[in-house]
Amino acid sequence: MKNIKLTAFAVLLSVLSFNFSNANEKSKTFNKKNIYFSKPIVNSKIKKQKKSDFAIDPPKLIAQGDQFYCPQTSIKIVTDFTINHDIAENGTQVLYIQISSGYSNGFDRLELTNPTLHPNIVTSWDATSGKLRLSGTTTADIPYDDFVSAVKDVVFTNSSATANGTRTFSITIGQANYLPSTGHYYLFIPNVGVTWTSARDLATSSTYYGLQGYLATILSADEAKLIGEQASGTGWIGGSDAETEGIWKWVTGPESGTVFWNGNANGSTPNFAFWNTGEPNQQGDEDYAHITQPGVGIRGSWNDLSNTGDATGNYQPKGYVVEYGGMPGEAPLEIATSTKITIPTATPAIDPIPVCDSGSFTFNATSTAGTTIRWFDAAVGGNLLATGPTYTTPPINATTTYYVDAGCESNRKSVKATVYPTPVAPIAEKNTYTNCGPGTLTIKATSNIGTINWHTSATGGTSVFQGTTFTTPTISSNTTYYAEASNNGCTNPTRTPIDIVIYTPPTVTDETLTLCQFQSRTLDAGISGMSYLWSNANETTQQITVSKEGTYTVVVTSPENCSSTKTIVVEEHKIPQIARVDVEGTRAIIYPVKEEDYFEYSVDGVNYQNSTVFYDVPGGLQTAYAREKNGCGGTIKQFVVLAFPAFFTPNNDSYNDVWEVTGMENYPQAVVTIFDRYGKLIAQLSRFKMSWDGTLNQVPLPASDYWYALKVDDSMPVLRGHFTLKR
Repeated sequence: MKNIKLTAFAVLLSVLSFNFSNANEKSKTFNKKNIYFSKPIVNSKIKKQKKSDFAIDPPKLIAQGDQFYCPQTSIKIVTDFTINHDIAENGTQVLYIQISSGYSNGFDRLELTNPTLHPNIVTSWDATSGKLRLSGTTTADIPYDDFVSAVKDVVFTNSSATANGTRTFSITIGQANYLPSTGHYYLFIPNVGVTWTSARDLATSSTYYGLQGYLATILSADEAKLIGEQASGTGWIGGSDAETEGIWKWVTGPESGTVFWNGNANGSTPNFAFWNTGEPNQQGDEDYAHITQPGVGIRGSWNDLSNTGDATGNYQPKGYVVEYGGMPGEAPLEIATSTKITIPTATPAIDPIPVCDSGSFTFNATSTAGTTIRWFDAAVGGNLLATGPTYTTPPINATTTYYVDAGCESNRKSVKATVYPTPVAPIAEKNTYTNCGPGTLTIKATSNIGTINWHTSATGGTSVFQGTTFTTPTISSNTTYYAEASNNGCTNPTRTPIDIVIYTPPTVTDETLTLCQFQSRTLDAGISGMSYLWSNANETTQQITVSKEGTYTVVVTSPENCSSTKTIVVEEHKIPQIARVDVEGTRAIIYPVKEEDYFEYSVDGVNYQNSTVFYDVPGGLQTAYAREKNGCGGTIKQFVVLAFPAFFTPNNDSYNDVWEVTGMENYPQAVVTIFDRYGKLIAQLSRFKMSWDGTLNQVPLPASDYWYALKVDDSMPVLRGHFTLKR
């Protein structure tokens, strides 16, 4: 719907005064004698006129100059330019040149060269809109010929070495932005706070050189960029979903009724939408499309607002965008023309697959605009190797970089032919590694380039590790690994074997041995035919003799240099000494000088026990025994057990006929005094008389209990007790 149909251009015949949207350009008054105009008419109060009402045709701009351009150079935007005009109209005040598509802000620029050759022309560059303004030094009209001469000296430059794509230059004598791809004109009208419906009506009532205005409709990325980014304003456009919520249509101009968004997908042809992130949010009555405020989200994108928008801030309407052209019955204006430049760019395919050692490579590339592709051996200058989309190198044996462009040296791209040399066979740090018993080993191999792959077989199989140093898993038997050298897939087929030999270490058993006090002991490593090293004695024999306790270790080394360590703990056992023997009745307690758990005791020399306490020891002179359990020796000590009979029966039957203290004979000074129950002295025993027969003055005493008191000597306490005389 953006095609432009030819209609007649209209001019006014009566005296009228016009107001223009560019405040820097004063209105021009027309009367019957001055029947022409050189400014765009943007006035909603002027009715469209028929061509038959006017005598002067509008100027017609014709430009040539579709060219190729190399970045970081300058090029004139036209190769030829003319303005055909009515003889009654010789000039105008302003001419605009705009980069209307492909514009790269910050890199692209238009400027007038040789300004001294154009003394009546001044220029102003607007980097935001990509527009160069040519005007006179006074308010008087500038002859068309002067503008023609100046346009021929306007040049385009781009400062980026990586620039690409196409730039379209629109040349127009009107203030509105001209887009060659649509043939339409676009003008932002500032009007803070204007509602969408008012903007729609104002746009519809305006004209531009006789073209009917309407709120802009956007059907392509080119239009969106020109209106949203280069128009220098934020305002209403002609989209709405007021009819059906969520179904957005263009409702103004020739595209009225076209669905461009229907919820989650684009609508019908041409289905172009450029919503800001999260838009449209379908909240409340936000039914009208609006160019988003610069700095809010995606530059030049759209958001949905209510008819009034916000009263202040980012979502307050600042104006509206009017589009001219394409209405039914309208003829296209020719007050604008365009040229373009194309930056020829070569796009190489991915680099060819690398080869091993040597080979030939074929490169492919495509270019924009059908320009000739050139292949070189240097990034700048160099030798031209070939032209065309394909280049096959001669055989090469080293990695080489080539370069390709489509006519511009400044944006040559590199391509690489990669040659990897095959490494030499690996060199092992050691051909054989040994280990005593199961364990892990660190084996090493190197090559001149690349890396080392480790295998468990001489050929085939999968690598178990990659790297020059390989720490094996635990190995318990003889094993061979194979080192393979590889450089980026270029593999030497010769694998280097590395043997691992597992030796069995000598079998030794740790011991704990007893060393008798004042004696020596022989220690034995326990296995013959080996090498020995005793840590404590620094001796190298299988056996050593020691005379003191301690922990002794011996390293036993086999002929294969595989070692085991045996530990012998030598514990010295002392000979026991008896300090004393205490007797309590028939219980005897042996007290050693120092008690050890390896001592044992006896009171008969036959039966030994760990306890030092003995019960029911016979009366009389006894012997206490203490010895070391492992035969290191012992000692004895005599002691006396005094046995007091609990009763006696003096009936001359040879059994218990007298009462006597067994063991008393061992104490020459001992005296036993016997009393009756009333404390009357009955008898006295000593070494001279050792027993009592139950009589007093040879008269038998009656059966009863009698008491005794034994005084062994002055150093011991008196022992007292009682016994029974039975008849």
